[in-house]
Amino acid sequence: MRVAHVITRMIVGGAQENTLLSCQGLMRDFGDDVVLITGPSLGPEGGLLNQGRAGELPVVELPQLRRAIHPLRDPQALRAITGQLRRFQPDVVHTHSAKGGILGRQAAWSLKVPAIVHTVHGAPFHAYQNAAVRWFYQRCERRAAGQCHRLVSVADAMTDLMVAGGVAAREKFVTVYSGMDVEPFLAANQQRAAMRQQLGFTPDDVVIGKIARLYHLKGHADLIRAAAAVVAASPRVKFLLIGDGILRASLEQQIERAGLGDRFVFTGLVPPREIPGLLGAMDLLVHTSYREGLARALPQALIAGKPVVSYDVDGAREVVIDDETGYLVQPGDTATLGERLSQLAADAELRQRLGGTGRERFTDQFRTQTMTRRLREIYQEILGK
Repeated sequence: MRVAHVITRMIVGGAQENTLLSCQGLMRDFGDDVVLITGPSLGPEGGLLNQGRAGELPVVELPQLRRAIHPLRDPQALRAITGQLRRFQPDVVHTHSAKGGILGRQAAWSLKVPAIVHTVHGAPFHAYQNAAVRWFYQRCERRAAGQCHRLVSVADAMTDLMVAGGVAAREKFVTVYSGMDVEPFLAANQQRAAMRQQLGFTPDDVVIGKIARLYHLKGHADLIRAAAAVVAASPRVKFLLIGDGILRASLEQQIERAGLGDRFVFTGLVPPREIPGLLGAMDLLVHTSYREGLARALPQALIAGKPVVSYDVDGAREVVIDDETGYLVQPGDTATLGERLSQLAADAELRQRLGGTGRERFTDQFRTQTMTRRLREIYQEILGK
């Protein structure tokens, strides 16, 4: 097949990792002719395609394609995407992210591309937006849904959210979990001692990690509020915050005011290849985001054998199963969050049981080969009709 993937930007992030692995899997496993069309990788997260990660994948970067809505630049981006697709003549156009999804589907639809697919990594509308903004994004997504043949959700929860928002009928959606190279996560503990020493942890420390941008709605402030009770119950606990962002200074101030300066370690921005080793250094993962499709950190931690305590939002409950792979907490309930973290921090056998169950249940489900095979079956199904 000839397959074009379109995404707004290839920053370090879950949707971008999914897109890259999908493209590379189609080339490697099926010999498909694939091109990735993207805008500049602007943002504090850093670029995913740096240091040669694209490999043999042809990448076309369009300077006009940007994340923010722009009445002059967006029509230029649409024309540029249309021109690239016209030259490539794809059998399939597969779009990702809000802007790339809307413009990419419109361009593909105008060219009558035989199969047009869009992946919903996370809904662009949510309860924390201004009502008018939410209505606008719902209308945009509803229109774009009429310009594709299938919508792929990275979690069942994304389908529920999009259907409730009136984007499209449930029959148009299919869930394909976001694949990854699972082998480094299976081997995460091989780097445990060296990584803990590098981060300044002792062998006796119980390390609670969080992987997320230091940004709004990621819930870092909630974790800091819960941390005092956790430390009081389990004096050996330390916290590892992986990621960077605009809230770092204010979070550091909150930690100091709480008298927890010696309990938190910030890594800053790290390349994706270092995540398995950092998970190996942890004893459990905490996830306090208020909105997320299905954060890749959750299955990554479980495949690494680490239990998870997560806010019960979006797709989290599809991998975090109470008393089987971890515990769910209602968003904002910092008291219960602290209790669950303390419970796991105090019980090494419980951590091992929950983490082991997570590894057994989700390793094969989240292999990149599983994702790529399922996507290609969807392409074939559409083309067959």
